[in-house]
Amino acid sequence: MTGRTSVIERKTKETDISVTVGIDGSGKYDVECADTFLKHMIETLSRYSSSDISLKASGDDAHHLVEDVGITLGTAFKKAIGKDPIERMASSTIVMDDAMVMVALDVVDRPYADIDCPDPLYNHFFRSFAMSAGMTLHIVIFRGFDDHHMIEASFKAFGKCLKNAVVKRKAELSTKDKASVKGV
Repeated sequence: MTGRTSVIERKTKETDISVTVGIDGSGKYDVECADTFLKHMIETLSRYSSSDISLKASGDDAHHLVEDVGITLGTAFKKAIGKDPIERMASSTIVMDDAMVMVALDVVDRPYADIDCPDPLYNHFFRSFAMSAGMTLHIVIFRGFDDHHMIEASFKAFGKCLKNAVVKRKAELSTKDKASVKGV
């Protein structure tokens, strides 16, 4: 991988995760994960964000695996973004059959997440990603009846937002310029 990349490993009693993220990629992925739906969603995220993602993840149950993959990916994206100015904000509305989902985010190091999601596991994934990446994230499901379609549309819209939010800028997009905290 070239460009802005990061490598993160997270090992606990419950999970073992390693991820490499290249946010200046082309959407190539190599995902090894026993949870086939999570694998499909990470591949979708890679494709729609144009980020190259290599992920190996195992865990003792679905909750721990989904949560820790969200934490690890969020941390990896934050590290890959670095300190250079970026567009920061993006939104995207995606339809997938019965589902219509809107995602809006701001990569501003003010973590907050308000997530509509029919599956608590994936609500937790998005919240864990946002908190670890230090972003504000909103996901609104306008309509849908198939849980798979609503969740997948969320990942597609989230990916498109990430792609647009991490585009490099010449200057900070803020009236505050760059925030600095001393003594921390």
